Amino acid sequence: MAQATFGAFDSHRPPEAEVLDDCVHCGFCLDACPTYALWGEEADSPRGRIVLIDELLRGDAAISDEIVRHFDSCLGCLACVPACPSGVRYDRLLERTRPQLERHHPRSPGERALRALLFETLPHPDRLRALAPLLAVARRLGAERLPERVSVLAKVAPRTPVRATRSSFPARTPPRGERRGRVALLLGCVQRVFFPEVHRATIAVLAAEGFEVLAPQLPSCCGALELHAGEEERALERARATIAAFTQLGEVDHVVVNAAGCGAAMKGYGELLDSGEARAFAARVRDVLELLAAIEPRAPRGRLGLRVAYHDACHLQHAQGIRAQPRQLLERIPGLELLEVASEPQICCGSAGVYNILQPRAAADLGRRKARALLATGAEAIAAANPGCAAQLDRHLRELGHRLPIRHPVELLWESLRSAAGGHGAGAGGG
Repeated sequence: MAQATFGAFDSHRPPEAEVLDDCVHCGFCLDACPTYALWGEEADSPRGRIVLIDELLRGDAAISDEIVRHFDSCLGCLACVPACPSGVRYDRLLERTRPQLERHHPRSPGERALRALLFETLPHPDRLRALAPLLAVARRLGAERLPERVSVLAKVAPRTPVRATRSSFPARTPPRGERRGRVALLLGCVQRVFFPEVHRATIAVLAAEGFEVLAPQLPSCCGALELHAGEEERALERARATIAAFTQLGEVDHVVVNAAGCGAAMKGYGELLDSGEARAFAARVRDVLELLAAIEPRAPRGRLGLRVAYHDACHLQHAQGIRAQPRQLLERIPGLELLEVASEPQICCGSAGVYNILQPRAAADLGRRKARALLATGAEAIAAANPGCAAQLDRHLRELGHRLPIRHPVELLWESLRSAAGGHGAGAGGG
């Protein structure tokens, strides 16, 4: 048997030649790719990047600054995966290529410093809470006076009141009425600190629909941000810690996630860790909208009277295949008019984990395009099921002179349930 070779890559989880061979270079991926839409460059398309991976794997090319730049420019949005008629697993290729590049390509001191800042801060809730007041001060002083990357961080950071970033959540919330099941909610990092109302709404809606909800303090982060950026060792550690933390809770029917990127990463733990325990865990992970759409609603819905444009988060629609379920849930809310984005609905908003910080100019171009497309619907509010998308859209809507409220669909569901029960909040509230 011939000795396996990996070209420019090492033997630890290299991209597989058989996955590369599935690509017939038909070009169906081109229209789905955000960076190809921006620049029209073959090497900045999925097809072009697959050619580069093949050359690196065969030893026909060496890892260079230029090749790394083409992979850094990829958002990892995975719009190319459902667009591919040959079923090429570009997601698997990218997940295995990026760690190889990080191991074998020396980044500049500035790049290393920025990545260290991000990955020593974002996955840590306590550090994020400490950072929140500094970001608020930077915005008040004028972010344009800061270095570009720090300025971008201040601009894209959610404008959550500092007091709200210190929110806490009950470890256990009992179900209302007959118990339907027992679930555990990932609190995570960015969602926990900057979007606490999403967690409150998630817990409240699940409880109203008959679920006992556990909300453990650990894990602090599922590893999605690091995984999608090629920081494999950290991502592996967080994946193992996440599985261990939820296992300690005892038997639960589902592990519930309300952030699209986190859900996609956790559903991929089986492939990442290649163990039976990880596959069993991944099989129990459900996005909250996926779970709610699969059950018969019990709690009555009240009228909202709101025109809402739904934004498909990439890691919900492309990575998890969840498109119809959020729409079904929103359409069940009396008085809510659901609006669809007509222009480039499949194209990423430019958030993509930490992409809008690492690649600020491309991300800003995409953010403006998506914000204009959403405004063209005539919506009074935006529904988005990922914290990165919400922050990115809020920034670019503001810069275009519009302060539309952006809500997770589960928040709109909770407002509808409260309205039916005679509570306050029949509208979407402030931005």
